[in-house]
Amino acid sequence: MGKASRDSSKAIARLRGVGLRPTRQRVELASLLFKGPDRHVTAENLHEEVAGLGLKISLATVYNTLHQFTHAGLLRQVIVDAARGYFDTNTGDHQHFFLEAEGTLIDIPGEDIRVAGVPAPPAGMTVDRVDVVVRVKRA
Repeated sequence: MGKASRDSSKAIARLRGVGLRPTRQRVELASLLFKGPDRHVTAENLHEEVAGLGLKISLATVYNTLHQFTHAGLLRQVIVDAARGYFDTNTGDHQHFFLEAEGTLIDIPGEDIRVAGVPAPPAGMTVDRVDVVVRVKRA
């Protein structure tokens, strides 16, 4: 079995594991997203990568699929400002540095940051998670 076939098989299993039907587009995008180390991607970045490989997936489909993957728990969305959001393949406990000039997110391991003073949520609600984005620039 070739590497592309193994990547597709893993992607199909991952999609089925969260209850998503393994359509061609989902399998192709999952294969790209989850084939190596954790990544931070925008829909536009991923669409460019897809187009560069000669795959025919529209930007709208990339956006929809990334949101479906996020809703299913395969990705975590990181909003850095009103115009920019990233999708993170690392869904574990961690935060981010954001190098704004380069548009780069860098993971901060969960044990390296403490968040204090989180207010009590309104009645009937619970805090799901707190996202911290520390903006940095090159010295």
